[in-house]
Amino acid sequence: MIKGHGGNIYDLAHRLGCLRSEIIDMSSNVNPLGPPPGLTAFLTENIAAVTALPEADAEEAVRAFAKRYNVCPECVLAGNGTTEIIYTVPRALGTRQACILGPTYSDYADACLMHGVQYKYLIADEALEFKHDTDRVRKKIRGADTVFICNPNNPTGVLIPSDELEFLCKTHSDIRFVIDESYLPFVGNGEAETMLNRGLPNVLVLNSMSKIFRIPGLRIGFLIASEPLIEKFRHYSLPWNVNSLAHAAVIYLMTQEAESDAFIAATRTFLETERKRFAEMLGTASGFRLFPSETDFILIRLLEKKADEVCAYLAQDKILIRNCANFTGLSDSFIRISLKTQEINDMLAEKMLRL
Repeated sequence: MIKGHGGNIYDLAHRLGCLRSEIIDMSSNVNPLGPPPGLTAFLTENIAAVTALPEADAEEAVRAFAKRYNVCPECVLAGNGTTEIIYTVPRALGTRQACILGPTYSDYADACLMHGVQYKYLIADEALEFKHDTDRVRKKIRGADTVFICNPNNPTGVLIPSDELEFLCKTHSDIRFVIDESYLPFVGNGEAETMLNRGLPNVLVLNSMSKIFRIPGLRIGFLIASEPLIEKFRHYSLPWNVNSLAHAAVIYLMTQEAESDAFIAATRTFLETERKRFAEMLGTASGFRLFPSETDFILIRLLEKKADEVCAYLAQDKILIRNCANFTGLSDSFIRISLKTQEINDMLAEKMLRL
């Protein structure tokens, strides 16, 4: 069982003796504006889909995704969220030595541990706002056969520019690069930063609909890679791993292009404003250092308190944030805030200023 995850809304509700719906969850990195209204209505109308088995290989959903992003269907594999795919990576690729650019999402290391694969972290420097120096990365990843990169990264919110990333992958053609783009849709002009359609045979891209469309419970993720690499994953792909409602959601989101694009654009505009406002509010206090972010969440270093103390203080008001102490490369002085509505963001800032 994975153990590296953070905020648990079920556990907090149980401890407080309240309903889960009463918890203000600012630990989960999902779209504060989602899910799209049209999708919610569509799924309600199509709830009867759960009475029949979905396609065993999610072919229709794969084709809808491939058409939307102009990739070959044979280069796409659907998964029960990107998590299922991540845990298949070491086995499918026959990984012997992995390198993980951190501090980052724990599942890359957990996947290696599950399969008995050796791995090492390459931790970005806090003094550089956790931005990776790709010249340093090129030197340090030698000896690895698989490299995990979350871009933009969780929990730091840092984006490695696509031109730097492409050069890194091209200059190490013997290494497979797993690029997790789960949070890329939150980035302004994120389409220009994707590693899709770069024609690099050693690059595997992870695409998640959970975050941007706020449907993590449906478990929808895709792997996009060269046909030979996709074939390696097919050997370990379980039938019916994408449920019927998830199938329907993919097809709806991929075919309602105008609605989906407008929703993403509105999300980016909203987050750009809220990131700035939130930073300005907490910037008046001496106890916090906020790191620049390209996403819907912000990493904060606590200069006077510890993460446990701040989390407990906020939990009293049924507010859940992410304690980052269990991220390799961080400490108990770090927390992560996932932005929500303007009203909730203001309320959180006010409470933190009273710490």
